[in-house]
Amino acid sequence: MPGMTTWNRLFKDHPASVDETYGQHFWAAMGFGLRMIWGGLVCMVHAIVPGAFCTKGSDTICELHERMVTNRRRKAESRALLMETRKAA
Repeated sequence: MPGMTTWNRLFKDHPASVDETYGQHFWAAMGFGLRMIWGGLVCMVHAIVPGAFCTKGSDTICELHERMVTNRRRKAESRALLMETRKAA
């Protein structure tokens, strides 16, 4: 069925590639998006009032990087270790 290929590509393939269901991915992405909007807003306030939110923009970037990249890497390494352990058993 040709429509399913497009459906899978748009709604299933990427969440599966990061080991999430559609719902898990939806909420994770929504959380990131809202956090990025908040970070952008505080940066704009900082632009107007330089003494306000001096580190909040960079703190938000670091937090999101930790959540997205570092935690995903740890999760992948943990899965790989589990697979190695199972093979050795």
